Amino acid sequence: MPASRATAADPERRRDADRTRSEILEVATREFADRGYAGARVDEIAARTRTTKRMIYYYFGGKEQLYVAVLEHAYAQVRAAEQELDVEHLDPVSAVRRLAGLTYDHHTAHPDFIKLVSIENIHQAEHLAKSEVLTNLKNPAIDVIGRILQRGREDGVFRDGIDAVDVHMVISAYCVFQVANQHTFGALFGRDLLDPGLREHYRTMIGDLVVSYLTST
Repeated sequence: MPASRATAADPERRRDADRTRSEILEVATREFADRGYAGARVDEIAARTRTTKRMIYYYFGGKEQLYVAVLEHAYAQVRAAEQELDVEHLDPVSAVRRLAGLTYDHHTAHPDFIKLVSIENIHQAEHLAKSEVLTNLKNPAIDVIGRILQRGREDGVFRDGIDAVDVHMVISAYCVFQVANQHTFGALFGRDLLDPGLREHYRTMIGDLVVSYLTST
């Protein structure tokens, strides 16, 4: 093949590779979320994509590496959404409400993410701990909260001594519960936590809880 044709073909090959990799990740996310790490099958993932088991191993190396890539992709989506928040142009109270609402919206819209988090906790974060990408992804989330807290303290609206990780934990715990416990909670109390009619109620509630924690004396 002439050099000019080969050069022209390279971007197309890269696009094809990116599309294939994205398709594998999408299908693998559903497979791992539905069946767990132990129950998921690479053969099944290959059957549901336009590729082969051999190509999945080529792109990712093996089942464990594919699972880690799925986790990395899922967490990266959350962090990317947080980074798009224009918190610098909001007052601290509005900023923390916006962050809490964004987390609530993301988690209720992505139940597979919550399933993956639950599965990885069953495995005691064995796979997450092996990923440098995942361990580094915690920093952007805490940095966003830290900046909001700092401005809130400087403005005199947030009390001193509040840890950004604690705020992240409170928001995450609430938003994960809404999805992870929806069925048991519904069976026990007869309330659908994901009822569209209650969406704004619960969305406002997490904002109120966090602001109350930050401003209480």
